[in-house]
Amino acid sequence: MGLKTLFTNIQSLSKEKSLRCDVDFVEFQNHFTLSKYYSFKDLFEIVKDNKVNLENLDDDFYYVEIGNVTKNGVVEPVKLNFNIRKIEDESYYKKIEKGDIIQVQVGDILISKVRPNLKKFVFIDEDNKNYYYTSAFIHLRPKKLNKILYYSLRSIFYNNLIAISRQGKGYPTIKENDMLCLKFDKNIIDTLINKKIDIDKDINFIEEETKQLQNKIENPQKIINKIFAKEFDFNESLYDDFGKGMTAGTQTAKNRTLRTFETNFSDIATNKILRSSTRYHNIPTKTLTNILKKIDTIKVKDVVESYEKGIQPDYVLYGDIPVIKIANLKNGYIDFSETEYISKEDYDKLSERKKIKHGDIILCVTGKVSLGKIDYYDYENEAITTVDNYVLKLKDNYNPLFFIYFFRCILGCFQVERDYTGTTNQIHLYWDEISNFKIPNLKLTLQQKIVDEIKSELDLQEQIKNQIEENYVKIENLLTSKTKIKGKD
Repeated sequence: MGLKTLFTNIQSLSKEKSLRCDVDFVEFQNHFTLSKYYSFKDLFEIVKDNKVNLENLDDDFYYVEIGNVTKNGVVEPVKLNFNIRKIEDESYYKKIEKGDIIQVQVGDILISKVRPNLKKFVFIDEDNKNYYYTSAFIHLRPKKLNKILYYSLRSIFYNNLIAISRQGKGYPTIKENDMLCLKFDKNIIDTLINKKIDIDKDINFIEEETKQLQNKIENPQKIINKIFAKEFDFNESLYDDFGKGMTAGTQTAKNRTLRTFETNFSDIATNKILRSSTRYHNIPTKTLTNILKKIDTIKVKDVVESYEKGIQPDYVLYGDIPVIKIANLKNGYIDFSETEYISKEDYDKLSERKKIKHGDIILCVTGKVSLGKIDYYDYENEAITTVDNYVLKLKDNYNPLFFIYFFRCILGCFQVERDYTGTTNQIHLYWDEISNFKIPNLKLTLQQKIVDEIKSELDLQEQIKNQIEENYVKIENLLTSKTKIKGKD
């Protein structure tokens, strides 16, 4: 990207209430003339009367944070109930009690205040109108063209939105007052108004096709669990029976209900650290432990050639070596979109065991919801990870992908959930526990067969996701073609 220059004057800057003088903002303001645009207030209002009376939340309800929205605006809410308050959901309840909750109506648009470049915008329709949302969204109510304006903010007006965001040292952010600075090309808006009927019809057709594709999407972890259940002859429903816990592998399971059970004091002695928590001795855990006993197993330490914790890095702005943090691990892939770096000089000083190589396994061992994330490093470039994660290098007698898939199925992730220590967000997993986790003792050929079966189903899911992505692109292209402008992203 070359150096961008522009000319302005102090008088123009002084008219802007927030004294914004960053280049993108000033360039955006200078781009339009008064006779050629609609102002933000011409098209939207910022909703203020959206507060929620917590006394009305006396049953199950759904809550949406920014993290519960995909880059395509699909909402994946969490189910909560103040009468059945679970420790793994405590962070949600605390935010809500502080007033971090709003209600919406059909036709509204929600814009993420943090990192708007990720396009986590939500259009409120009949499917998601009854959910409650975090106040970390800017709540807009269009005066016209509701759905069309939503998709326009994601496409033909996306650059306008990013231009008014505040680019500080951290992530870009948008404030409600910033939205008042938005300007919309009058010719484009007038064209959208004139072609509204045809555009709505085309968008609805593509959306309906997309919904049908969405219905074919299966949770990857449950696909993995299904195949292991078939291979090792256990009921795949055990994943939901075990239920949602504090660790990454259990997050897509059903919420636990209150359970009571009896156990013997002698059973407590089966654990070396005298673990007496209910998660160690409850019925689903006992069932899964018995299934493992029937399988020919070995221990993790039998197949690990080396293990090493990451480092506490000194980040540099223009570094050469990416640092894989907890947030980069997605328990299915590694996301490099928001990566920090260290210098090559610091990297060269590290021992080889600290350096991540192709084929290594990265396992997160700390933090509520994050603990137990496990990903394969399928890249050739050099990298490191933080102290929150272990780097495992396996011996040649064990397939790293099989190892990873196993710890995403219930037979693997229940061991992680069973053996972590600590409470609330300060939970940890130590090598003494990890090394003694049980894994199937299979020939490499059978390991590969199971890996191939899993990969085949996951690849089909990726094809469906790609079709969905193409549909969203179709809508964006539809708007740019109807308005006869060249879209930018």
